[in-house]
Amino acid sequence: MSPRKAPDAGRRSDRSRRAIYDAALALVGENGYRRTTIEGIAARAGVGKQTIYRWWPSKAAVLMEAFLDLAARAAEQAAPEGGADDRAGGEYGIPDTGDLAADLKSVLRATVDELNDPLMEAPTRALTAEGIVDAKLGAEFVEKLLDPQLALYVTRLRAAQEAGHLRADADPRTALELLIAPLTHRWLLRTLPLTHAYADTIVDYALGGLAPRP
Repeated sequence: MSPRKAPDAGRRSDRSRRAIYDAALALVGENGYRRTTIEGIAARAGVGKQTIYRWWPSKAAVLMEAFLDLAARAAEQAAPEGGADDRAGGEYGIPDTGDLAADLKSVLRATVDELNDPLMEAPTRALTAEGIVDAKLGAEFVEKLLDPQLALYVTRLRAAQEAGHLRADADPRTALELLIAPLTHRWLLRTLPLTHAYADTIVDYALGGLAPRP
């Protein structure tokens, strides 16, 4: 009689963790942050709530990690074919083809696709809304998710300055807000459709300005 193979605890843990991520994101999108509970996440994931408490100290921690994982997967899918951009130090970064406008349009189009993706949209809206009233959660959302993404823009804009493609006296942190804020405003308030054409126009306006050209 052949010996029974021992269960792979690591694989089981990964499967449970993925189920918890998916359950947390689904519930916060369906019910909102406040009405999402550890018990609900456990029931949807098919695990005991003790499992969740063993891995995370709070509901906020579960949701934040689940969302970071979702964002990481989205970034991997958006990365150039063949893996991460080597010029970004082995990490995903905004492409640097030498054409600043084209590179920014590419990344803003990808952002439009993420914000319009139902899998991303519902939990992003729920966490964004809760972060406005819960200062601690909002600060964690900015620190762990937004700041690392904004740093990619700063890196690309500084490279453009060094190449002479952007004004030397421009502040990259302020400049990136000219690109991201319009997308966020239209998406958050649903004022008009969020499209690739709109993303391209933002880049054209930000880089070219609105004043008449001589």
